[in-house]
Amino acid sequence: MIAEFGHYALVLAFALSLAQSVLPMVGAQRGIRPWMSFARPAAFAQLGFVGFAFLALTVCFVRSDFSVALVYEHSHSQQPLIYKITATWGNHEGSLLLWVLILAIFGALVALFGENLPPRLKARALSVQGMIGFAFLAFMLFTSNPFDRLSPAPLEGQELNPLLQDPGLAMHPPMLYLGYVGLSMTFSFAVAAMIEGRVDAAWAVGCGPGPCSPGPRSRPASHWARTGPITNWAGAAGGPGIRSRTPPSCPGWSRPRCCTARPWWRSATP
Repeated sequence: MIAEFGHYALVLAFALSLAQSVLPMVGAQRGIRPWMSFARPAAFAQLGFVGFAFLALTVCFVRSDFSVALVYEHSHSQQPLIYKITATWGNHEGSLLLWVLILAIFGALVALFGENLPPRLKARALSVQGMIGFAFLAFMLFTSNPFDRLSPAPLEGQELNPLLQDPGLAMHPPMLYLGYVGLSMTFSFAVAAMIEGRVDAAWAVGCGPGPCSPGPRSRPASHWARTGPITNWAGAAGGPGIRSRTPPSCPGWSRPRCCTARPWWRSATP
């Protein structure tokens, strides 16, 4: 049943991301505060549902539940525990779920620590973040469901790709995703600022004159736009850095490392 619960959690996250995409954006446009305020609990709830789904998939791998097609294809009962866990994201469907989880984490962080942001800007930024999550969840549910079942269930599974059975790859994908997926939050703030027409000096200093002016403990919107890329750049540097310490396992192994370094280098340049 844990696989079904994980699937239902993804469906609820999908529906919630749709509401998060629409209501705060419309509320910001029409000045409806309850709709704008909906973005904050929606971001937390989406993280909860996606986090539960990721945990459910991890439990399926740890328990060697071969009735789940993904577990059968990428794990077996004698596989070491560390590689059972890393097999959760050592495949297309699982890595996509990890992608959506980190996307939801960054949205929840803005909802938690962005209390002093201008309400309209915050609502629009979380709305854009919800749109990104909605697109990835739709792709996952309709084309790459990690919880597909097999009937009858096989007695034994296959194996995680031997090239991925390396201690360095236990942290490589999460670090890499923390860097690259986190840049979506910078994108969301940039889009929200353009919608408001506030990419100017006032936006850089704070939220401008008027009742929404920043208080003593507030952070201007540009603080998030600056801090986000720095944090993401560090994570994006850590992923290829960890992978570079791993000895080559096959010819051409440096090609993926080079490909991951290109976005890192691009994010480091103005």
